[in-house]
Amino acid sequence: MMIQATNAPILLVPYVWIGDFVRCHSVVQILKARWPERPVDILSSTLCAPLAGYMPGVRKAVVHDLPRGRLAYAEHARLAEKLKPEGYGTALVMSRKWKAALAPYLAGIPERVGFLGEMRFLLLSDIRSGEKQYLTMAEQCAALALPSGAKLPALPEPKLVASEAQLKSWRARTGIEKGGKHAVALAPGSVWLSKRWPASHYARLAALLAERGYEVWIAGGRDEKPLAEEIRAAVPAARDLTYLDLGDGALALGEADAAVSNDSGALHMASAFGTPTLALFGPTDPAAWMPLNKSAKALLGPEPLDCRPCAQHVCPLGHHKCLVDLAPQAVFTELERALAHSRS
Repeated sequence: MMIQATNAPILLVPYVWIGDFVRCHSVVQILKARWPERPVDILSSTLCAPLAGYMPGVRKAVVHDLPRGRLAYAEHARLAEKLKPEGYGTALVMSRKWKAALAPYLAGIPERVGFLGEMRFLLLSDIRSGEKQYLTMAEQCAALALPSGAKLPALPEPKLVASEAQLKSWRARTGIEKGGKHAVALAPGSVWLSKRWPASHYARLAALLAERGYEVWIAGGRDEKPLAEEIRAAVPAARDLTYLDLGDGALALGEADAAVSNDSGALHMASAFGTPTLALFGPTDPAAWMPLNKSAKALLGPEPLDCRPCAQHVCPLGHHKCLVDLAPQAVFTELERALAHSRS
């Protein structure tokens, strides 16, 4: 049972990926509806921290970069010392990993809610079971914000909202003026190579957009620089907005009139800003990984494949047909339809 006789702050301990971080905003909204007076903070990596500044209802991000792939007890202890002065009454531990619950335990947060996961009997005070009854990770995380056994409501859509001051600063840094040509943001990156629509397809789509008078923005991180260069080889006028700060990249997706993205963090950022977004799905299942936002629409290749869904980072069959066969012209047609609908 969750502690209710307190106004103590709540700490969210999310999964580390960008898309999962954005999805946490559904949980924030559920918590704020239950306890408007309780501040909600979110544990964050340095990478994701700027996104917290766009999340209504989030007081702040607690930034601490924990090593991945190893326990690193000393780092968790240092994080616990950072958490103690905040006086958290509740921690929602969304990850099922054993170490995700370690710092909240060491910090003495009295209520630590999470699924049993990796046998976390001592680390959690409110151990939940039955996570497999939920179809998506978003539902699993939302269930932790409710009393054990409570019926899960329709989940609120994650929202990212930028202030006028944030937008003004971003425009000054990028040189983009409001009121120019309609802009389409392309997000060609993904950690999984198997999730990437071919860069040559993005380049062809960029050319189709430029021919019709659209401005093309390329969003991504440092790893996407080579992809941006390939797209700009086809459309030199395309703006390379690959970024060092995730906050700037998110605003590029939010300020565009439409976005095209692989199944990646960019997809969740764009749709959370309300940007009409086409999600290009290859190996992964849209039913499990699509954003909750109605602004996003999934596109798949024209033919069903026996090998899909697939959880391999590189196509094990070598053909990558799940995305190669999704033609740029088909994406362009859907994009124009989405833009027309957004203007009506």
